[in-house]
Amino acid sequence: MSEVDTKEIYINIKDLSFLKEEYVEDLLRFLEEQLPQIELSRNGNELEIVMPLKLSKRAVKLRIKKFLYRKNLNEKYRPISYNTSKKQGYMIKEKKVLELTYY
Repeated sequence: MSEVDTKEIYINIKDLSFLKEEYVEDLLRFLEEQLPQIELSRNGNELEIVMPLKLSKRAVKLRIKKFLYRKNLNEKYRPISYNTSKKQGYMIKEKKVLELTYY
């Protein structure tokens, strides 16, 4: 793919890698199988995805949500969009759980 017709997004997998490193490897494999037109590379706790302009970020988010559901992690984790001046993409963050106790 040439630079003109591609875009880059990043996925921060820091919280997921704390849980289990195996989940990160499974996520890489799952994204490569589901979206064969993307190129993945890993830099520490961040995945860099080079994808065609026609492919939306939403398609990547959907695949992340599918992965979390299949691994039964959807109750604990969720993808959150982030957009800075240099990077845009998603973070896989742990869900905040509010526990209320009734007397």
